[in-house]
Amino acid sequence: MPSYILNSSKSTPPLLQNAALPKGQSALRAANERRILSLIRHHKSLPKSSIAKQTGLSAQAATVIINKLEEDGLVQRGAPLKGNRGQPSVPFSLNPDGAFGIGVKIGRRNISVTLINFTGTVVTSYSKQWEYPSVATMRTFLKQSIDQIISQLPYDQQQRISGIGVAMPFELWRWSAQTGAPDTELSAWKLIDIQAEVQQFSDLPVFLCNDDTAACAAELWFGAHSNLTDYLYCFIGTFIGGGLVLNRHLHTGRTGNAGAIGSLPTFSGTTSQQLIEQSSLYLLEQHLRKMAIDTRFLHHQPMHWPNDLPLLDDWIAQVTDGLVHTAVSAQAFLDLDAIVIDGTLPEHIKHRIVSQCQTKLATADLRGLCPIAVHAGSVGPGAQALGSANLPLLALYGI
Repeated sequence: MPSYILNSSKSTPPLLQNAALPKGQSALRAANERRILSLIRHHKSLPKSSIAKQTGLSAQAATVIINKLEEDGLVQRGAPLKGNRGQPSVPFSLNPDGAFGIGVKIGRRNISVTLINFTGTVVTSYSKQWEYPSVATMRTFLKQSIDQIISQLPYDQQQRISGIGVAMPFELWRWSAQTGAPDTELSAWKLIDIQAEVQQFSDLPVFLCNDDTAACAAELWFGAHSNLTDYLYCFIGTFIGGGLVLNRHLHTGRTGNAGAIGSLPTFSGTTSQQLIEQSSLYLLEQHLRKMAIDTRFLHHQPMHWPNDLPLLDDWIAQVTDGLVHTAVSAQAFLDLDAIVIDGTLPEHIKHRIVSQCQTKLATADLRGLCPIAVHAGSVGPGAQALGSANLPLLALYGI
């Protein structure tokens, strides 16, 4: 099981059991199936000859596994590609209807349930805004949404749902003062088993992950930065958070909390505060509310922020100061390819933040460090929801 899938509330599905075997032919076959599926997913489509070459398998072994994956409906063959010599090669790609994943994203300002297919396309999604996370509201919303999502699929596709992934902030009950949530409401989250809560509404296995780690996984698997090997992923949401990619794999650390940049100390003179208190969206929201401005637009999808929004320039400057400090700190420890910045932001706001970070890093004191590239994330506001729905697919079919 990948390290960022923290655990499952049900007994391990058959494919996971095979993958977990310590030795034997079944374990080897399952591991090679995962390698091939991940390779095809990364390249979009590949012929058998390329798959054999890149996996180190013999042509015969690769053919046997690919034929089995095709028989199981997980991959599909495309039109033959004519080359200069020999027989035309047949590319194989993932079958979009080969598997499905349901994702539950529990955020500080909204909750969503999303269904994706095997290639990461969103099939159906339901979302609800709230002023603060409520256990009672969650239960009602999940029961309705999960039932609706499953019932809308044909029976044969219902049998191909791999499970339910849950992405949410760890220690959701903390920082109540910053979001204006009642302590009594948030403390209720400390007392529940979230996997058991979700399990009430389905017999599917349930997987749990930090919300920003899930967003990072979505960027890694579905984003446009497949050329990057090592990067720090920063997601600007109600609270800023992040994830870490090393050697093109999600690195979550010993407890699954690697990349928790929100807790990083930042300094202004002799005053210390966490990055959450410098580079988060809730700060802009608080300022706008003090000016009696309706802030619901900050959490609507699709995102359309008003033109000439008061205090926006100051907020962006503050956010980028914190991100530059984070980027330099990360580079000193990890020697990364880049910093990738995404969030629940309109595209033009995100690109302003990226541009300002690039400008500030160009004049930062980087003596002894390699230059730091900054890129805009490509998945966008839905990264956490997409990442949550992808958790069961990664558990069964990823490496």
